[in-house]
Amino acid sequence: MSDVAISVEHLSKRYKLYEKPSDRLKEALGRKVNVKEHYALHDVNFQIQKGECVGIIGTNGSGKSTVLKIITGVVNPTEGEVKVDGRISALLELGAGFNMEYTGLENIYLNGTMIGFSREEIDQKLDAILSFADIGEFVHQPVKTYSSGMFVRLAFAVAINIDPEILIVDEALSVGDVFFQSKCYRKFEEFKKMGKTIVFVSHDLGSISRYCDRVILLNKGVILDSGNPKEMINLYKKVLVQMDGEKNKAAGTEKEGVFERPFSRNPNVLEYGGQEAEIVDFTIEDENGLAGNTIEKMTPFTIKYKVVFHEDVNAPIYTFTIKDLKGTEITGTNTMYERVTIEPKKKGDSQIVSFTQNMNLQGGEYLLSISCTGYENGEFNVYHRLYDVCSISVVSDKNTVGFYDMDSEITVQDSGE
Repeated sequence: MSDVAISVEHLSKRYKLYEKPSDRLKEALGRKVNVKEHYALHDVNFQIQKGECVGIIGTNGSGKSTVLKIITGVVNPTEGEVKVDGRISALLELGAGFNMEYTGLENIYLNGTMIGFSREEIDQKLDAILSFADIGEFVHQPVKTYSSGMFVRLAFAVAINIDPEILIVDEALSVGDVFFQSKCYRKFEEFKKMGKTIVFVSHDLGSISRYCDRVILLNKGVILDSGNPKEMINLYKKVLVQMDGEKNKAAGTEKEGVFERPFSRNPNVLEYGGQEAEIVDFTIEDENGLAGNTIEKMTPFTIKYKVVFHEDVNAPIYTFTIKDLKGTEITGTNTMYERVTIEPKKKGDSQIVSFTQNMNLQGGEYLLSISCTGYENGEFNVYHRLYDVCSISVVSDKNTVGFYDMDSEITVQDSGE
């Protein structure tokens, strides 16, 4: 018996792009029209072993969802073939396969029947499905009244309780709350221990890092590489750097900056101050010196910015603050707290300040603010502040309690009693 659960061989998917919707009809009637061909996938090859949890990552339009749809038979390939050994359960799109007018309970039986179970077999699995979904009396209401979170809870509960040998999930878990996600990932671990196969597409690099044995990186319909999660996430960040440069060049917005910055400045940044000094550029760098706003937890990173002085400033203070998305200030520091004395600056002077530290925050999304401030004649002055200038994404394969990780070392020994 083969150890391969999924084999993808020379897989291509080609779509026709028409200049106008009516051109599709004209072509069907035998008339010649201008058509461009777009390859969503081009000669893709990979194998997934039984019992593996494999993540597929890539930018929007890289072909991730197309691969999954072909594997599950939702979409036919233009070329190549897919071989699957095992019963597949797929959670591809929110509510896919659900009838919006039916109740949650009716949809459980509908989905089970579509998969091939008898009503008696679904009866046996019903308690497990309802317990996992945990949506209470809403199971008797039409699903069109459900929130997106309730929808995904029920859909995932059905998908994992039909005893599949291969589970395929495409982004759907990002809809559920953190407690439901935790329950789903515990189920992933159970599945892995039972020797089942999981294929997981997500933009959540933390989850990819935490749960996947191997990661496949797609870009523009081709496989760039595959390997361990850390290596593939680092390669993905390099792809993002390259993409941002290409976008800027194509849009004619490429500027001569002091630093490389392959991520966006907040277009709605709150900017204020007396302008005696000005922050003219900034960036974030990871432990390898690679510019980007995606940082792995427990690794060093650097916040860096350049300040130009338009007036004499006696004792400038450089600062940064990191907040969560709710606006709560989580951490931050400045040159005064760190006892770094900055000498008086004259008009026309400039400096580059770098704050390097370990990223101990939990995995998630944060906001960065930076500023140049100081005291003149005993009064505090803001010379230039960029409030929520950009986001920072922290990738984590282990989250603890609260905002940050104390990086505890644990020893356990028998007491001898």
